[in-house]
Amino acid sequence: MQNRSLMTTEPEPFWKTKTLQEMTRFEWESLCDRCGVCCLHRLKNGNTGKVYYTSVACRFLDIDQSICTIYDDPLRNCLKIKPQNIRRFRWLPKSCAYRLMAENRQLEWWHPLISGNFNTIHEANISVRQKVISEINIQLDDLEEYMVKKPFTVPF
Repeated sequence: MQNRSLMTTEPEPFWKTKTLQEMTRFEWESLCDRCGVCCLHRLKNGNTGKVYYTSVACRFLDIDQSICTIYDDPLRNCLKIKPQNIRRFRWLPKSCAYRLMAENRQLEWWHPLISGNFNTIHEANISVRQKVISEINIQLDDLEEYMVKKPFTVPF
């Protein structure tokens, strides 16, 4: 008698089978890799339109964990990245999962949905964790002093 192994196929993960608009809120939110780059203050050159990052984070970003401390607050006045507006945010890093999905590209190995671990983004040196300062420590009028061309190792 021949040994036959039963072949089971795992279903494809949602990010490979669904469009951004088809994702549930939970699925959409799980795409966030917690890099924290979207929480950095940015400066826009009025002449060229080019956006520059600073090494200054929003006061609500926990810079040790690289997560927003008020994310679920419905009254927060922060940037809200949604399937409907993701393509407008060209300043997001090329490594951003939302941007990757909008551009029909794959998640990176360090993304928590791939690695199963929220620390791999920090281990891969992609997040802003412990590389930025909070806006509460500076005068916002001095943001230009904190402008960086390419923050950290994020591939822009």
